[in-house]
Amino acid sequence: MRPSRAKSNIHNPLGSRLKVRYTNAVHAAVVVFPGSNADAELIRTLRDVVGVRTSVAWHGDSALPDAVDLVAIPGGFSYGDYLRCGAIARTSPIVADIRRHAERGGLVLGICNGFQILTECGLLPGALTRNAHLRFECRDIFLRPRAKGPFTSSILAKKQMVLRLPIAHAEGRYQVSSATLADLKRATDAGDGDVSPAIAFDYVDRNGAVVEAANPNGSIESIAGVYGGPKRNVMGLMPHPERMSEPLHGGEDGRLLFEAAVESAARAPSGAKAS
Repeated sequence: MRPSRAKSNIHNPLGSRLKVRYTNAVHAAVVVFPGSNADAELIRTLRDVVGVRTSVAWHGDSALPDAVDLVAIPGGFSYGDYLRCGAIARTSPIVADIRRHAERGGLVLGICNGFQILTECGLLPGALTRNAHLRFECRDIFLRPRAKGPFTSSILAKKQMVLRLPIAHAEGRYQVSSATLADLKRATDAGDGDVSPAIAFDYVDRNGAVVEAANPNGSIESIAGVYGGPKRNVMGLMPHPERMSEPLHGGEDGRLLFEAAVESAARAPSGAKAS
């Protein structure tokens, strides 16, 4: 069934325990594909945990909702992962407007299957392939923010150097050519006068060390997430921050990423919004 595009009324079913400060200054859109299965958690996190106006877009729509600041693509198995993960999703009508949104400088976040879709669309470099050990991984892991950017700068400023987040994927092994890897590692403009590499997150152990045992899928150089886009405004991440964003989940580390995005979106020029 096609999800409603009606704008969601903000509500907080957990009452004061979440201590949410609601804002209409930022408008997020969650894009749902056939086979998405983490859209409900993503909508809840944006709307009820972080407290932003949240709409839903369907893969068959030709345009994003009006005045969108942040486009979020959830995890799942779009189109059953036929051909390759995200390969069919990249042909969906909504993708053209996601691309236009990114080109304007609007924020785009792809989580798990969303990351795979963004690489297939060419909005992020590299590819996500079968895990090195050929097994589905579903457990908590640790990762470290490395690059400055709209989804990470405030986390780095808070000196939150290790996050615990869950993963759930069989095709999460990030691979990229040696030339592109060199580009990702090169310090470039990260906005606000900062420079940093474009590798957003690394897989690490609980102490923040990059070690082989902490890499759950064999990703090159333990890369868990990367930045791209004309203004470092597009990010893909394999772990699921929306599944570790409130006390009932057993941790709130994922909430930091969404709060960083909202802070960045609130400062962005109005020309970056979908119109």
